[in-house]
Order: sequence, then structure tokens, then C-alpha cells
Amino acid sequence: MRNILIFCVLAMTLSASAQPQLLNKIVAAVGDEYVMLSDVEEQMALAKERSGTVPEGYRCAIIDDLLTQKLLIHQAEIDSVEVTDVEIESQLQARIDQILEYMGGDVNAFEEYYGQSVEKVKVEFREDLRNQLLSERMRGNIMANVNVTPAEVKAFFKNIPKDSLPFFNAEVELREVVYSPKMNAEEKQKAYNTLLELRRRITEGGENFELVASKNSMDYGSARVGGDLGWAKRGKFVQEFEAAAYRLESLEVSPLVETDFGYHVIQMVERRGNMIHVRHILTRPDITAADNLLARQVLDSVRTEILRDSLKFSAAVKKFSDKSSPSFSNDGLMLNPNTGATIFEIGDLDPDIYFAIEKLKVDEISAPIEVIAQDGSKSYKII
Repeated sequence: MRNILIFCVLAMTLSASAQPQLLNKIVAAVGDEYVMLSDVEEQMALAKERSGTVPEGYRCAIIDDLLTQKLLIHQAEIDSVEVTDVEIESQLQARIDQILEYMGGDVNAFEEYYGQSVEKVKVEFREDLRNQLLSERMRGNIMANVNVTPAEVKAFFKNIPKDSLPFFNAEVELREVVYSPKMNAEEKQKAYNTLLELRRRITEGGENFELVASKNSMDYGSARVGGDLGWAKRGKFVQEFEAAAYRLESLEVSPLVETDFGYHVIQMVERRGNMIHVRHILTRPDITAADNLLARQVLDSVRTEILRDSLKFSAAVKKFSDKSSPSFSNDGLMLNPNTGATIFEIGDLDPDIYFAIEKLKVDEISAPIEVIAQDGSKSYKII
């Protein structure tokens, strides 16, 4: 404990009195494992961003946690605890896929958020993930034969002074039904005719697919790169889109394909086994004010049926929630894009969601709220 206190004082002193030229410094060490000043300050900044304020001496708690993790990693190395490259790659890819799924599979949005390519993000996260897996495995080895009774837990916490209990942010787990306004027939026909003409300009008029996509596609993320969706494995796209894409030969242009997003024309760039590289052009029917009002009314009726117990929440997800929503295949559970888990710290929530659930008790349901996507489209959800 004395050593930890010294490290805490050292870290706070360095933080407070550091000159501009100080970029980093070792503030603690366990064997060959080091805690850097930048590690401490990064977690401090993250805590302030999530909670606004942090309790006095919070840096000490951060250093305590980091030292514990380093101690576990150090002991894991001594005990020859192994984490294979296959395990790391598998978990890393799973976490990347979860984040991409939450972002609607938009690689461009992912790269814009993280400021670098998916591959570079994986490289950056790989060592941290390896250390995390090592410390978890070592902790599991230590705790495997430990049995603690509820009475012992209560006795332990009763002996801790209240002002010394650790600080925890409030956490929530949320389920949602996401409902998008339905396209009316007149607007659907307009969107269909627009895309039919764009396809004719490419297939009959000889215009460049990428140029037409960049100027006309309503998928604004991919339009910036000529409609390019990059490489994707089977199961990445919605069923109708994927079925049409996998039937195409190299550089072939598909007929019009209808999905929940609107109408698509797809061009195959290249295929390697089950991996495809395609471009597309999307047109979406305009959603009118009347369509939006109807969507809100439908979702309000769904909420009423759930409250009357004539409809279960899970059934409402399956019947009404958008299949393109990441929560649809997870029984409505929302995924935290920062962690890939279903638990959110309050500071991780979008303001609209926070205010919708702020006064709700467990199992209560919010009124419908409006959600506006990056492309300006609206949907509604109950939480």
C-alpha cells in the first residue's frame, strides 16, 4: 500500500507540474511491466468525459487498477499462461464486427470515428487485447478454487469506512424496438424511376458507375468513394441485396433491387470465394410528414399493447423492429459501441436516450422518441 501511495503522489505531481516538453514517463513498474503516465491520464480523461467530474484521489484508483492488471500479466508470464494468436485475432475480429454492426456495417463511418483504417485499429488494439486476455486468464486461475459466501462479502464491506468505498458510475442495460416510417406508393415509384434512369445511363449510355454513384447515390457514406462498399463476407448485407450481388459476374450491373433501405443498383468489382467487393447506387423514397406521424402512432400503439401485457417485448421486437437494427437479432438488447457489451455507463448514452430513460424504473418503457441518422433519415424507438 505504501508503494502504491508513493506512485499516486508521483503521478499527481508529474501531472500537475509537468513542463510542456514532458510527453510520457514511467510512474510504476511490476517486473518488466510498466504503468505509463499517459495510461493514467488517458483513463482520467475518459472518466471525466463520461461523468463530468471524478472524486478526489481518483488517479490513485486508476493506478491501483493498472498495477493490479500489470501484476496479473507479470505473473501470467512467470506461470507460462498462454493466449494464442488465433484467440486474439478471433476476439479482435468479433469486437470489430460488433462495432461495425452497430454502425450499420458502414466501414467509412468506422474509419471516420477512429481516424484510421480497420486494419490499423486492429493493430493498435491487438497488444491491449492480449494483455487483457492474459490478465483475465490469470485472474481465473487464481480464483478457480476460491469460495466466498454472501455473509463473508457483507462482512467485508461493513468493515470498510463509507468514505473509502470505491466510486462506480451508474450503469444500465436497455432493450429497444426500432420502427422506421414506411414508404408510400407514390414516393416509391418516383425513387424507382430515378434509379431506373441512372442504370440506363450506365448500361446503355456508357457512363462511369463510380461517377454516377458519387453524384446521385443516397448512401452518402459510400457515395464519397464512388459507391464502393469494400470487401465483405457472406452474411454482411441484407438478404435481398446479398442474393442479387452474389449472382453477378465481374463488372456486371444488377437489375434494380428493393430492400428496406430503398432501391439499389449493384456492380460487382471482384469476387474471391465467399468474399465479394461491390459498389452500389441507392435511391430512397422521400418520407413525408404524414409518414413520420403514422410511424410514431404505430409505435405508440405497440407500447400500449406491451403495457397492457397483451404483447411481450420480445414479440414486439420480432414483429415491429427494423431487421437492419443491430439490436434486432439480440432480442432488442442495445450494444455499447465502446465495449461491444450490453451494459452502458450513463455517460456513454446519447443525450436523447438518456433523457428518455432517466426517470424510468426497471421494466418500464419510454414513450416513442425520434432518432435522426447521419444521413438525415428518421426512425422512432421505444426503450
